[in-house]
Amino acid sequence: MIKVNVIVKDNAWSKYIKNPKIYLKNKLKKIQDDKFFPKKNVYVFSLLLSGSKEIKFLNKKFRKKNKITDILSFPYQFKKDLEKKRTQKLEVYLGDMIININKINSDSKKIFKNHFNILWVHGLLHLFGYDHQKEKNYKKMNYFEKKFLKKIR
Repeated sequence: MIKVNVIVKDNAWSKYIKNPKIYLKNKLKKIQDDKFFPKKNVYVFSLLLSGSKEIKFLNKKFRKKNKITDILSFPYQFKKDLEKKRTQKLEVYLGDMIININKINSDSKKIFKNHFNILWVHGLLHLFGYDHQKEKNYKKMNYFEKKFLKKIR
């Protein structure tokens, strides 16, 4: 099972997604049966829905990059530690994710939600320890992104 704690910091989100917590809960239900997520564990993460000012501040504070970005992911634990917990019955905190509404450029709700889905799925994989620094890691992460996006459409 996957649970998300949603914090909305920018009211502009309500224009596109009326209730982000319910929206994400419904999307997560569609992917949580995948063997990627062991059934014994409950995975929890936090998602901050922000604007440009907030994400720029966090990017500068934690990554030393003084610029606006679309998404930040802060994994709580290393991938190898998550792998060790796969066989245990635990509630596992994955980490925090921040998504910037101003980087999702669309007046169309459908296109907005599609881009939002791409971002949070990408961020979720980062919380599970995946990255795209090397070609082989990129291919593996990309495989899971496509797989999960197909399930939630």
